Amino acid sequence: MKKTLYYLLAVAMLVSCRQGEIRYDMSQQVESLLDSMTVEEKIGQMMNSTPGIERLGIKPYDWWNEGLHGVGRNGRATVFPQPVGLAATFDTELLHDIGDAIAEEARAKFNVAQRLGNYGRNAGLTFWSPNVNIFRDPRWGRGMETYGEDPYLTGVLGTSFVKGMQGDDPRYLKVAACAKHFAAHSGPEATRHGADVNPPMKDLFETYLPAFEMLVKDARVEAVMTAYNAVYGDCCSASPFLLQDILRNRWQFKGHIVSDCDAVTDIYSGHHCTRCEMGAAVMALKAGLNLECGRTLRTLTDAYALHLIDEDDLDNALRPTLLTRFKLGIMHDDPQCPYNDIPASRIGCPEHQALAKRAAVESMVLLKNDGILPLDKNMHLLNLSGSGATDIFYQMGNYYGLSDNYSTYLQGIVGKVSDGTSVTFRPGFLLADAPRNDINWAVGDAAEADVAVIFMGNNGSTEGEEGESIANPARGDRLDLRLPESQMNYLRAVKQSKGDGIVVVLTGGGPIDLREICELADAVVMTWYSGQAGGEALGDLLFGDANFSGRLPVTFPEKAEDLPPFEDYSMHERTYKYMTGNILFPFGYGLSYGRVEYGDATAVVNEDRTVTVSVELANRGEFDIDETVQFYHSSPAAGNGAPVSQLVAFSRERVLAGETRRVTVRVPVERFETVLDDGSKRLLEGVHTLHVCSAAPTYRSEALGTYDIEIPLGL
Repeated sequence: MKKTLYYLLAVAMLVSCRQGEIRYDMSQQVESLLDSMTVEEKIGQMMNSTPGIERLGIKPYDWWNEGLHGVGRNGRATVFPQPVGLAATFDTELLHDIGDAIAEEARAKFNVAQRLGNYGRNAGLTFWSPNVNIFRDPRWGRGMETYGEDPYLTGVLGTSFVKGMQGDDPRYLKVAACAKHFAAHSGPEATRHGADVNPPMKDLFETYLPAFEMLVKDARVEAVMTAYNAVYGDCCSASPFLLQDILRNRWQFKGHIVSDCDAVTDIYSGHHCTRCEMGAAVMALKAGLNLECGRTLRTLTDAYALHLIDEDDLDNALRPTLLTRFKLGIMHDDPQCPYNDIPASRIGCPEHQALAKRAAVESMVLLKNDGILPLDKNMHLLNLSGSGATDIFYQMGNYYGLSDNYSTYLQGIVGKVSDGTSVTFRPGFLLADAPRNDINWAVGDAAEADVAVIFMGNNGSTEGEEGESIANPARGDRLDLRLPESQMNYLRAVKQSKGDGIVVVLTGGGPIDLREICELADAVVMTWYSGQAGGEALGDLLFGDANFSGRLPVTFPEKAEDLPPFEDYSMHERTYKYMTGNILFPFGYGLSYGRVEYGDATAVVNEDRTVTVSVELANRGEFDIDETVQFYHSSPAAGNGAPVSQLVAFSRERVLAGETRRVTVRVPVERFETVLDDGSKRLLEGVHTLHVCSAAPTYRSEALGTYDIEIPLGL
C-alpha cells in the first residue's frame, strides 16, 4: 500500500508542475512505478497487449501499431506511397515531412480513441516502422516495405523518417518509431520462422547492420524489433551477440527491444532452441528482450516461481518500455505533453493530401520513353486497360491505412485529357489467370486508339508477407520475376494488332522481368504502390504537367534464374555493389523529360577529413528537371573483395530549363573506408575513384553521362 501511495504521489508531483517549475524526473518515475508493481503486474506489462493497473492509474495499452507509409490498419488516414516508392524519391526532406504527418495523424487519432475508451491494437503511439532491412534479393515479397538495396540510402532516408515521426521536443516523443527487423532478414518468407542465416562477417557489417546503426546513433530511434530468423545459430530475439554486444554495448542503444510477432514462440517451435515456451521466454529475457509481440512471456510467472529468473531480470526488461510510455506522455494523463491537443481535423488534412501527391509524383520512375511521352491532351482516342487502372488495391501496398480521398489511375488520366477526347476502358485481362472467353474486345479497342495505356504488374494478392498474398503459392515471394502469361499475352496481342503507341504502366513493390515488355512498349513507367494520390500524380506525369524524377532504389536484373540462391545471405553477385552482370536497369536509374548533362567535376581532400566534391550540371532542354546527383566510391580493392562501387552521397537538385550551375557536396572520409573480412573498417591506401553520375556505374549510367575522379587517400 505504501508503494502505491508513493507512486501516486510521484505522479501527482508531475501533474501539478507548471511551466518553469522543476519536473519530476521520468527515470525516477519509472523506479517508483517498479517499486509499486507486483511480479504478476510486471510480467503482464511485457507483452504487446498490456492490461490496465487501476490502482496505479495505468490504462490498458497495446504496443502493436503500424505506420510504414501512413497510420495503418486504423481507419481513416493519409496513405502515402509504399516505402520502396518513397526510396525512389531520394528525398530526405520529403521523408521527414511524411514521418511528421504520420505522427500528427497518429496523435489526433489517439486523442479521439482515448476519449472513446479504445485501447486496442492499432490505436496507440508506438509504431513498428520503418523497415530498414536491405532488399538484397529482388524475389523477396516484403522488399516493398524497405528503402531498397543500398545501406546508405536506407539509413539516410530511415533516419529522416524517424526524426519526423518522433518530433523535436527535448522531453516528449510525438510517437515512438521502431527500426525493424534486426537483423539480416530479407526472405524467403516460407522459411523465416526457422531459418538460420550465416552471412560472412564482412557482409553483416557492410550491408545488413549500417542502416540500423544510423537509426540508433543519428535518429535516436526509440525501439528496435528483432527478426524471426536466427543469425549464426542464435535466434534474433535471444541473441546476446545482436542484442547485447552490438545494440547495447557497441552502439549504446537506450531504447527498448521488441520481438516480431510470435518470434519468441519461434525460439522453440521453429528453431527448436528450447523444449518449451518457458525456456524460450527465459532465453529471450536473459538475452535482453524487453517486450514481446505475442503471449509466450506469460510463462515467466512459472519461471519466477522456479527461480529461473528473479525480479531484477523483470525490472531490467521493463525499464526501457516504461520510460517510452512516460516519454510519450501516456503512462497517465500528462498535461505537460505538447501533443495532447492535436485535433482530428489534421487527419487527411489538405496539407497531408498535397504531401501524398508530391510523394507519388517524385516516386514514379520512367524506365523507357521512345518519344511517346508526354502525351497530347488533345488526342482523339485514348484507351486504358488493366484492372490496375480502376482498382485502388493496386496502389495500396501492405500495412496500409484507409483514405476517404483516393485517386485511381483512371481518374487521374481522364481528368487530364480534353473534353473532346474519347476515352475507353476495359479490364482486358485477368491478373494471373488465363481468360476463359476466346473473344476479347479490349484488344480491338486498344488497336483503334491513338495511344493505349496498359496497366500491368502486381498487387498485394500476388506479393507481400506470408499471410497476405493469397494468390501466391510461395507465401508472398516472387520466385519468378516474370509477369503472368495472362498479362504478357494481352500485351503481345495489342502489339500485334496496334504496332506503335503503347504505354505500359507497372504496379508492384519490386523488380519485374522487363526484357520483353521493353521490346513491345514505347514507354514504360514504374509506379510502385503509389498511395491515395497515385492517380493524380500519374496524370500529371504522363501529360507533362510534372516531370519524372524517381530513381530506382533497387536493381532490376535481366533474369531471375541467374540470381544467386535465394537462401544464401552472402552478398556475392547481389545488388549493384557486387553484381558484375545480369543488370537490366541499375540502382539509381530513371529518365526525365529532357536530360541533365554532367560537366567538369572536382574533388578536394580537406583537413577535417572530408572530401568536397563539385560538379557542373547543364539542362539544355525545355523542361525543368529534378536531378538526383549520385556519388559512388570505388576503393583500391574494388572487385577484389570490396564493392565494385558504393553510394556515399546524393543530392536532389532542381535544374531549370536552359540553366547551367554547379553542385557541391561534402563527403566524410570515413565513407571511403573498406569493411574487412572480420567486420572492421580501414581506409585503404592508394587511389580511390569517385563516380559522379545519375545511376550506379554501369553501361546505362555511362550512356546518361558520368564523371570519374581519382582521389589519393589513406597515405
